[in-house]
Formats: sequence, C-alpha cells, structure tokens
Amino acid sequence: MAADDAIAEDAPAKVNLYLHVTGRRDDGYHLLDSLVVFAQSGDCVTARAAETLSLTYSGAFAGDLPPPADNLVMRAADRLARAFGITDGAALTLDKRLPVASGIGGGSADAAAALRALCRLWGVDPADHRVRELALALGADVPVCLLRRAAVMRGIGEELTLVDNAPEAGLVLINPGIGVATPLVFKARTGPYSSPVDWHAGTIGIEALTAALAGTRNDLEAPAIGIAPEIGTVLSALRQANGVRLARMSGSGATCFALTDDKAGAEAAAAEIATAHPEWWVCATAIA
Repeated sequence: MAADDAIAEDAPAKVNLYLHVTGRRDDGYHLLDSLVVFAQSGDCVTARAAETLSLTYSGAFAGDLPPPADNLVMRAADRLARAFGITDGAALTLDKRLPVASGIGGGSADAAAALRALCRLWGVDPADHRVRELALALGADVPVCLLRRAAVMRGIGEELTLVDNAPEAGLVLINPGIGVATPLVFKARTGPYSSPVDWHAGTIGIEALTAALAGTRNDLEAPAIGIAPEIGTVLSALRQANGVRLARMSGSGATCFALTDDKAGAEAAAAEIATAHPEWWVCATAIA
C-alpha cells in the first residue's frame, strides 16, 4: 500500500432506542438490555501507513477532545498492535463531528472505526476473537459499534443479537451543549432493576417500532435529568415538534433523539427546534 493511500472508516452515532438496567455484577459493572441502531451521521477515522502510531484531530468538536495520547482511538490502536504482534505504525486522523461525552457512542464508535481501519491496513481478520475481546475491554459500547448493525445488546455489552428492526426512519439528534459523565449517571440511578425485553427480531415498520418502544424506556433518563436538567428541556422541545413519533434520551446522555417517519420529517423538526434554540447542537439524519 502506498504511503498516501488512506483507509477511511465511518464512526456513526449510536442510538439506544431503549436502555434497561437489568442488574449489577459483583465487580460493579451494570448489566444492560438495549436496542441499538446507528445513524447516517457521525465521525470518521482515517488510517495511513506510517513508521509510528500517531493521531491528529479535525472537525467541529476537535477542540473538546483529550490529548491524542489519552484518546480511546490510540488505546485501540496500541492494543490491536500488541495483540497481533504488529510492529508497523499508522497515521490516524479523527474527524470529530459529534459532541464529546454525549451518549451517542462517539468515543466508542471512534475506537471501533479505528479497529476496522487498522485491520484493513495491517491485514488483520476483524472477525478474529482477539479483536472482539479487545473491543469489549475498551468499553461496553465498542463491540456493537464494531459491527455497526442494529442489535440488541445485553450483559455488559458482549451479548449481541443482530436484528432487522431498523426501518428507514428519520432521526433528530440534539445535544444542549453539555457532557454528562456516565459513572455519575449510573451512581444516581435508584430503585429496582428492570426486566429485559423479549424483542422481536423481524423487520417492522416505523409505526410498529414506535408502538413496541412505548413499553420500554431509558432507565438512565431520570437520573441524568437530575444531574443535567437541560436534558428535560431538550426532550420537551422534541416531543412538541411536528412529526415526532417518539423522543427519548440516548445512552447516559446528554444527547436526545426523536424518531420521525423519514429524513424529511427529521429535517423539518430539526429546523423548527434549531430556530428556537440556536445554542443547541441539532442534527437531522436517519437510521442507517
């Protein structure tokens, strides 16, 4: 491969259509049950052959990232090289288009995209069990982000069941300009644990999807709103927007999403909200 040949991998936003906390292990890790889909919008990671490992940033949210040495992308690259005895380097670039620490899997999606790009660059089989194992070691969301497919995620993120429940629905993503620390949200959660959902794996339309989701929730939404009340304001704006079928927080926040019939509906709702709240990050997209 020529040195100027770049391998690009998209790192799409991950959206938890529902998220139930079903228990907690003795080691402190929480057990989850979540239906995850991916948006058509997200970050992008590129990799080029180089003598050493390096990471540079670009994009609207590059300034909010930690030093490259502390980024999960570099940790993923280093662990992949160690796992397969690779001595080649790589020049990585992260185009950061999604808000940081926002509950839509930005860091996990970036790390997963780096793994996919480096597997291609270094000739590693991405289906090798060692790739999956180090993905989970990097974070609970990394394995599902590695697949980039709609899936029910259980356990601590290692139990994945692919589903065809992702209609071509529109998505509105909104972040009020704040980040919420995941450990704080889990710590603030109280009450009994939820039951997992027996999710139907077959393809369904947007009406059936939203009807099925009505019996679910995001167990982290209430504690996150307690920490960052702005999340509640975002949810209220989404639920009042024209064409919105369902609005909910994704992950541990602070980004919230709304489902619409199609991308045109998402664009109309997003424009309506962006006009009223120009200080928010608003993205009109669709389920990939």
